[in-house]
Amino acid sequence: MEFVNVEDVELKKPIIVAAMQDMGNVASIAVDFINKNLRTHLFRYVSAPYPDYVVDNGGHIDYQQQRWEYRYGKDMIIFGGDTGQPQTNDELYKLCQDVIDIAKKYSTQLIYTLGAFHTDREIDNQPKTLFTTTSPELSQQIRKLGIEITPGSSLITGFNGLILGFAKLNGIQGIGLYAEINEPGIPQYRSAKSVLQTLERFTYQKFGELGDLDAMAEAVDNEINKMRKSDR
Repeated sequence: MEFVNVEDVELKKPIIVAAMQDMGNVASIAVDFINKNLRTHLFRYVSAPYPDYVVDNGGHIDYQQQRWEYRYGKDMIIFGGDTGQPQTNDELYKLCQDVIDIAKKYSTQLIYTLGAFHTDREIDNQPKTLFTTTSPELSQQIRKLGIEITPGSSLITGFNGLILGFAKLNGIQGIGLYAEINEPGIPQYRSAKSVLQTLERFTYQKFGELGDLDAMAEAVDNEINKMRKSDR
């Protein structure tokens, strides 16, 4: 992996939002939405090794190196988005450690990560966002806001879980926000909206017109309905 600084920036104790593509693309939709609407600026990026696969677009292929960006806005650093996650555990660990190194460089005290929570509950276009944190004390504070914790005991795999572990090991508070989804293979714009609404409450920031995500969700629904009708 290659870590490249584009410019040196001056930031004072920013929060970090760090999340990568996951089920339903919830995290990447949310991160890309924040970057677009806050007009964040690139200051560092990570290039992964070329993947061991190609993407067939139905008659022609794409083959390109993945790149994940660090961008900054007002009192925030946004990392991740784009497509894919590291292909090996070694790459994943290096990427998590790099986020921690950036957090320490700018004296960050809180890291948020975002993602999806696969549930059998019929969410009926109204997904809830659940949370987990790096400490019981922090979880108790957040529960007072009326937000539900993730139920039971489970594994949170990939970057959107492991970054919380790295934060905890390094004495940085971390909060994971995970929106319910029913269909992991379909882009979940309403779940991304739910995550962003919760993140807005925590950060006291507005990330743009979240209704745009409802329109995108409806467009996906219409395409699915067309496909189902054509199969009959």
